[in-house]
Amino acid sequence: MRFEQDQAIYQEKLAQRATRTAETGKKPGGTPPNAPVEGPMAHDQINLTDEDSNIMRVAGGGFEQCYNAQAAVDTDTLLIVAQGLTQTDNDKQQVVPMLAELKALPASLGQVQALLGDCGYSSESNIAACEAAAIEPYLVVAREDHHPGWRARFAEPPPLDADATTQQRMAHKLKTQPGRSLYALRKQTLEPVFGIIKSVMGFRQFLLRGKDKVSGEWRLVCLAWNLKRMAVMRHKSVQCG
Repeated sequence: MRFEQDQAIYQEKLAQRATRTAETGKKPGGTPPNAPVEGPMAHDQINLTDEDSNIMRVAGGGFEQCYNAQAAVDTDTLLIVAQGLTQTDNDKQQVVPMLAELKALPASLGQVQALLGDCGYSSESNIAACEAAAIEPYLVVAREDHHPGWRARFAEPPPLDADATTQQRMAHKLKTQPGRSLYALRKQTLEPVFGIIKSVMGFRQFLLRGKDKVSGEWRLVCLAWNLKRMAVMRHKSVQCG
């Protein structure tokens, strides 16, 4: 499992270096990435409570033994329409599995139009995967200034060069007014869902052990959120003046 994850990261780094070479015509600086080695390493550790879990970097700094829970949330209803759980903190590898989950949804729910993701999900391969699935990607290429000037908020970006790369086209799209407006939905869609699950529903840690059981526990949490959300939506729909 670790080798496959490291191999995917290694290939992504090679692709990025190749892109920079094509853009500049020069060999990228720095040391080329080392190819991953299959098999256990001398410094590898195992958790005796749950050997399927992994040590991951967490928000706010530091590391914890944990899993990485994923969810795709509908921007209109705030319902979780797809979910997943992984043993790695690299979100770049989670776009393709999530696209598969979205593709498996009943046709009666309609076609997913766009996928909004922060820079942790951005890569050329993920952009291509979204486009192949007929889903418009809005994946932030790099972290932006949280406090841009007012002119930057309302100005349209300059036209793209004809030979712009995939990542440059994505960055340009997200700087347009339609792109900014659509991506702004992400903060008011995904973050409240995770915030309510943690702070209101009180789910802050998994109680089961083993990836299969923990995956089932996360599905149950997502189901509980959807039931809670549908109850609120039903209450609103029957109100009258």
